[in-house]
Amino acid sequence: MEAHFQIFLILLAVLAGTALIARRANIAPAILLMLAGIGLAFVPGMPAFALPPELVLLVVLPPLIYSSSVAMSWREFKRNLRPIVLLAVGCVIFTASMVATATHTLLGLPWSLGFLLGAIVAPPDVVAPLAIARRLHLPRRVMVILEGEGLANDATALILYRFAVAAIMTGTFSFPVAAGEFAAIVVGEIAFGIGVGWLMLRARHYSRDPQVEITLSLLTPYLAYWIPEHVGGSGVIATVACGLYMSWNGPLWISSATRLQGVFFWDLVVYLIEGMLFLLTGFQMRLIYEKSKAFPLDEIMIATALVVAIVVIARFAWTFPATILPRVLSPSLRARDPLPPWQQTFIIGFTGVRGTVSLATALALPLTLSSGEPFPYRDEILFVAFGVIFFTLIGLGLTLPPVVRWLGVGQEGRAEHVHEHEQEIAARRETLDRALQSLETMTNDRELSDEVVRLLRARHEVRANQLPESLNPDDYDASALGIELTRELIGVERKTIHVMLRDGKITDETRRRIERDLDLEEASLANREYGHVPL
Repeated sequence: MEAHFQIFLILLAVLAGTALIARRANIAPAILLMLAGIGLAFVPGMPAFALPPELVLLVVLPPLIYSSSVAMSWREFKRNLRPIVLLAVGCVIFTASMVATATHTLLGLPWSLGFLLGAIVAPPDVVAPLAIARRLHLPRRVMVILEGEGLANDATALILYRFAVAAIMTGTFSFPVAAGEFAAIVVGEIAFGIGVGWLMLRARHYSRDPQVEITLSLLTPYLAYWIPEHVGGSGVIATVACGLYMSWNGPLWISSATRLQGVFFWDLVVYLIEGMLFLLTGFQMRLIYEKSKAFPLDEIMIATALVVAIVVIARFAWTFPATILPRVLSPSLRARDPLPPWQQTFIIGFTGVRGTVSLATALALPLTLSSGEPFPYRDEILFVAFGVIFFTLIGLGLTLPPVVRWLGVGQEGRAEHVHEHEQEIAARRETLDRALQSLETMTNDRELSDEVVRLLRARHEVRANQLPESLNPDDYDASALGIELTRELIGVERKTIHVMLRDGKITDETRRRIERDLDLEEASLANREYGHVPL
């Protein structure tokens, strides 16, 4: 236990240091974290640590899926449901089939094991490519499709994985039965996830305590995930449905205090989980390397190269026809949703990075069959899965930024961001105007004193003056300078209250209340600054 805790502390230190280096080098943290984990695994004296698959599938995966689902817009998810389903279901099944066909035809792997390997390496990871894509200002729809696919493709892969393992363990497989079970799992988990969201949202609303509400929010993904997973489902679809329900209905039921504290809590949780996952994924290299000594290295490298090539090519082979054919076959769809630029489709096909779910499912393979014999090709499958993760993360992750610049996709994304910010300014002005109208009504109906009205009008004027008139460079520079100077003034206030506390003029409790107001104002500045886009 002490050795494991020491490893945990070392990993936390490496996580913080690597994240700082990644920010300065402008490289996706996931790439450096995985490389750091590999390097750390071979440090002399470092004990080997096998990543428990149940830790990923039952403990780590639910909050990651849930947080991404809550952050996803239900309206945009519904609007892009067709391409999301085509990728999350169709592309995963197609990739698994291509891997099975290639490994059976070229390497002589049995069909059942080929489909098992395909199910393991088929689902792309959403963390690393999205972390890169957000910095590259990809078009909004591309981001929504990638994020929506990342939410649902794990469910398809896990269901295929369980079907394949069951077929290998029992020696039998029925496609009609499997298809019926798949449909039942999807429908049942959607209904269950919505039910969990409905129940937990009301429990949080009636608790009216931020600490209790945040605790319930942490329990929500496990409740949505564990019960369907325990009865034979995947748990992923239920968690996604629950998160989307919370995303759409939560703003009317969750208090502002809970929302402010919950954002910081979940940001930290997701940051630690994602960072530790990539570190521990790299940390498995030592264990996998030791296992690889039992079989010819050239054969396993050829198998890894083949599967890497198949998963990359299969995604392109699916993405372009899935984008073009529905519009060719449906004139109404073509009129309603014209064919997007080929560059966007190419970027979607290029982001096929594999991640920790593939490694966790490979590690979760049984050691023996029901007959007691060793599970066939288990170590080889584990090595190939790790190789696919490594080469897609490093290869596709590092080359995605230059590819985006070469295709010029980022320019469209920046233009969309500017338009979105203009809409935001207009929405803020409309809400302020509506509030001012309500203030006039309150003044007439409630006979408010001049002092109260003056204070309320001053609040309104301060918020209105913070909004830029437009997004032209002069207004942007003035707004940015105003934010910078406001930060300096807040810094002066912080130093002043520290001196006053030191001199005994105020108590610690008073200092904390003043600091909280300053913290909220500074967080508001950061929120305003995030929306600004220099032209």
